[in-house]
Amino acid sequence: MFLNDRLVEADEARVSIYDAGLLHGVGLFETMRSYNGMVFRLAEHLERLYRSAQALGIPVTQKQEEIAGWVQVLLDTNGLREARLRLTLTRGSIKDMEPDNPAPSVMFITAAPMAGYPREYYEKGMTVTVSDYKQNPADPLAGHKTTNYFGRLLALQEAQRKQAGEALWFTTSNRLAEGCVSNVFLVKDDKLLTPPPDTPVLPGIVRQVVLEAAQKNEIKFEERHLDINDLLGAKEVILTNSIMELMPVCRIERHAVGGDKPGLIYKRLHELYQAAVQEETAR
Repeated sequence: MFLNDRLVEADEARVSIYDAGLLHGVGLFETMRSYNGMVFRLAEHLERLYRSAQALGIPVTQKQEEIAGWVQVLLDTNGLREARLRLTLTRGSIKDMEPDNPAPSVMFITAAPMAGYPREYYEKGMTVTVSDYKQNPADPLAGHKTTNYFGRLLALQEAQRKQAGEALWFTTSNRLAEGCVSNVFLVKDDKLLTPPPDTPVLPGIVRQVVLEAAQKNEIKFEERHLDINDLLGAKEVILTNSIMELMPVCRIERHAVGGDKPGLIYKRLHELYQAAVQEETAR
């Protein structure tokens, strides 16, 4: 793994017990996926990290090109081609921190062989639940991929206890937002719909690729506010993130979506996504 600017053995990596990420959850992370030994849309992941760091006041001393180089060295050193990577940035140690002389931030990057979702989910569709928790648009962390993730994990654990693979969140004003670890799309009247960024939702990397693919291939789409009736009335429901790529949802708890099988627009978008991956990661 990389710890700041050094390649180290994972068992030897250390961070301070005063680290703000450990003590207060002050940090950001990116989960990325490599194909053919290359991270897909790495630049977009890093740009999102930098935007959130600036918005939340977390200093980043490393340059994007440096980080990109470390990511590639990490993959090559470990002989990884199909891999799951995580980049974590924390505020650093709070000990003796002075306003005019802040401690440097801490960054570490890990990589492991890719282990994806069960094939059955893609063939028969995933079951999701509706979370009892609400997403607060006034939360300053909303729309950012922060290490303060415990609420999401609790909702996901509850979904898994109900034999579901994801839980969907609504806002305090009952607008559909996103999953615990995913963005969400609906298909209604042959149009692809997704909540706009100001819902707020995380500006997902795969979410953006899907919107680009829809635009290039004349698939009608719209970013608009959605509610529970839109969700339950959808012909298709699709989840996206870097690890799952595109995931068909065929059951919302006991409610069957469409024909209880992956839909045509999902299949088309999945093909387009795979084509984009192959094109952009070809060596």
